[in-house]
Amino acid sequence: MQRVFDDHWVPEGYAAPNTGVYPWQWLWDSCFHVLVWRALGDRDRAQRELAEMFRPQGPSGFVPHVNYVRSLGFHEDLWGRRDGSAITQPPMYGHAVAELVRAGWPPDDEVVAFAVSGLRFLLEHRARDRNGLVLACHPWETGTDDSPRWDDRCPDGFDRDRWASVKDRLVSTIETGPDGEPLHNPVFPVAPAGFNALIAFNARELATVVDDAGLAEEADLLTAALVDRWSEEAGTWVDAGPTADGSGRVRTLDALLPLLVDDEPGRAATVVDQLLDPRAFGGPAGPAGVHRAEPTFNPDAYWRGPVWPQLAYLVVLAVERHSPTAAAHLARTTVAGAWASGLAEYWNPDTGAGLGAVPQSWSGLALVLAERR
Repeated sequence: MQRVFDDHWVPEGYAAPNTGVYPWQWLWDSCFHVLVWRALGDRDRAQRELAEMFRPQGPSGFVPHVNYVRSLGFHEDLWGRRDGSAITQPPMYGHAVAELVRAGWPPDDEVVAFAVSGLRFLLEHRARDRNGLVLACHPWETGTDDSPRWDDRCPDGFDRDRWASVKDRLVSTIETGPDGEPLHNPVFPVAPAGFNALIAFNARELATVVDDAGLAEEADLLTAALVDRWSEEAGTWVDAGPTADGSGRVRTLDALLPLLVDDEPGRAATVVDQLLDPRAFGGPAGPAGVHRAEPTFNPDAYWRGPVWPQLAYLVVLAVERHSPTAAAHLARTTVAGAWASGLAEYWNPDTGAGLGAVPQSWSGLALVLAERR
């Protein structure tokens, strides 16, 4: 693992997810890299990568999901920005900051302030739906860009090429603020359960290490709103918005992330049972990204069924609060899948066959999960 991360390190101060396919700095990738650097015992690189991630942050607090520090102006025609993209990603920096503090490696006060500002942008400036949930401006913001949860937003049903065109067009319909910060997208008025869960979780995490009671209060309000999105019939949290009665109900792994902040025992038991069940999400190489009984499940297709190490890591954190034994099992299977895949970007949940870019640095989360087995 050390060699992979050394090979991926670039002079600008971060680990490129994959030096060939993904040379730029991605927001939530780098947050997970910080955790791997901690596990490797490299305080300097953990703190440098976290700080570099905030370089393109705007005055509003908005943190772009891609930092183009290696080639300013790259994709400026798409984003209208030189230093970064015009959308964000799950704000995993709240958890990254908290983990460094817990490790005795507190980031500089300035970096912590950047993290607080980033979360406050989402909590205070981003548009919300009538239920109080934060609206995504683009499926890329959720990290799960080809998830079957968005299929209703693809005309004539999901097709990967057609969906790629839709995603490009959605960039042009985002409504922005004074510094170009994304506030709302009327063409994609979806409030995803997983995205909101990660905002609430990271706000809570950051609130544990900073004197900001407002963050914890906002996290509690989002959590309460998420409770109302639980479907007992489907055994999952349902997205709010126009997909709520259709594809927003598809059982995906990211839709179970509200377990990170929801403490109700009955819902927790239902989720844990599904994660362990080989007919649902359970797999010898880690939890599948889509419930196996869903018609859209495909164990080899991008965001349609494979194991994604960052989601598996988050699921382990969520389950650990309710069943340490189940969490240890999920950690073991994910670690086995990561090694079998050659540390791939994602992999088949049954065979561990590597998919996407190989190696991909966030698969280093296997090292972090190995500590929890």
